[in-house]
Amino acid sequence: MDAEQDRQAAARIRLSRRRLLAGSAAAAAGLAFARYSPAVAQAPDPSIPVPDDPTGTVGLPFSEYGIRSPFVELPRTFSSQGLSQYAGSSRTPLQDLDGMITPSDLHFQRNHAGTTVIDPAEHRLTIHGMVERPKTYTVEEIMRFPRRSQIYFVECSGNSASGFTGPSDDATAQIVHGLVSTSEWIGVPVRALMEDVGVDGGASWALAEGADGATMTRSIPTEKLLDDAMIAFIQNGEPIRPEQGYPFRLLLPGWEGNSQIKWLRRLEFWDEPFQTKEETKNYTDVMDDGSIRQFTFVMEAKGLITFPSVGRPLPGPGFWEIHGMAWSGHGRVERVEVSVDGGDTWEDARLEEPVFSKAVTRFRFPWRWDGQETVIVSRTTDETGYVQPTQQQLLEDSGRYGPQTVYHYNGQQPWRLMSDGTVLNGLAS
Repeated sequence: MDAEQDRQAAARIRLSRRRLLAGSAAAAAGLAFARYSPAVAQAPDPSIPVPDDPTGTVGLPFSEYGIRSPFVELPRTFSSQGLSQYAGSSRTPLQDLDGMITPSDLHFQRNHAGTTVIDPAEHRLTIHGMVERPKTYTVEEIMRFPRRSQIYFVECSGNSASGFTGPSDDATAQIVHGLVSTSEWIGVPVRALMEDVGVDGGASWALAEGADGATMTRSIPTEKLLDDAMIAFIQNGEPIRPEQGYPFRLLLPGWEGNSQIKWLRRLEFWDEPFQTKEETKNYTDVMDDGSIRQFTFVMEAKGLITFPSVGRPLPGPGFWEIHGMAWSGHGRVERVEVSVDGGDTWEDARLEEPVFSKAVTRFRFPWRWDGQETVIVSRTTDETGYVQPTQQQLLEDSGRYGPQTVYHYNGQQPWRLMSDGTVLNGLAS
């Protein structure tokens, strides 16, 4: 009897387990049914607006070239030189962009005689002077050399020039600092072409000449050409645009933009600089004693906050993320500091990866604004240890800047944040 009772008890336990498992499965199925079945779903809360069903609306057709949303405005500002519509510049809307790469159609533009349109089948690059084998290359021949891809900024030497005298209080980041842009460039190292023609060891300079109406020419040290210079023909994945020098341009990472000749047609090697108009009359600095400083190629460390800034106000007090951009012609950005009290105290911002040499680096800084008027500003330190100066420090540096200087301004950019959230340019005189 004991054995029989044990068997009956075991059977009852197995039956109870099957019922428990079956009940659990049924409960789970019921829960899933209740969760996902329209028949038992809760009625929508009438206080929460439900968007219209978009499935009945047909979208835009395909296009040959992508377009931005009609609700996004990213215009470049233009300025002419004198009365000419062919000499002047356009500026990148820095305050409206994020990330390190500038869209190709928003890259700043600086022309001396309009945008030259060149048929690549007819274009040639001649390399001669102190070389063993002078050569003239077609575009196709240039593009057959091994390529290199790099991300670099290009900055006009006159960028931020109003910082010397003080811009208006409503001057945006674009208006003051918009002559800088960053792209992925693909091209041929100049070193490869120099080896192909056999540049003489005594050649210390080269004349770079463009095929534009102004015949832009600059003397470039061969040391730079052997370092990281490129003949660039691809920008951000597509052939560079005519306003950037199509079919190819000289790219000198970290150096002033005017030396990076667009529509490049000639490199002539020699043992001294050529003293062209662009390095005697233009792009020089008049010092206090009347002397002229030449060949200030490198663009020093610079950076600025782009949000908040003029045109990018704060809607109200609370938590916000300050963000901006920094770069240096000497190499990598090592550090960016932010001050929210007009420069009295400083804290480190977070640098956004990747951080490349001679490329724009983005920085971010969390901040809780109490709604009080204040001045926000950033300063950049590059890998050489150079720290971006203030406007006053620059103006007092008589060893580098004279009374007629208009080039290479890299002072800090303060923004005056008002209690209503609007922003004024802190450099305003």
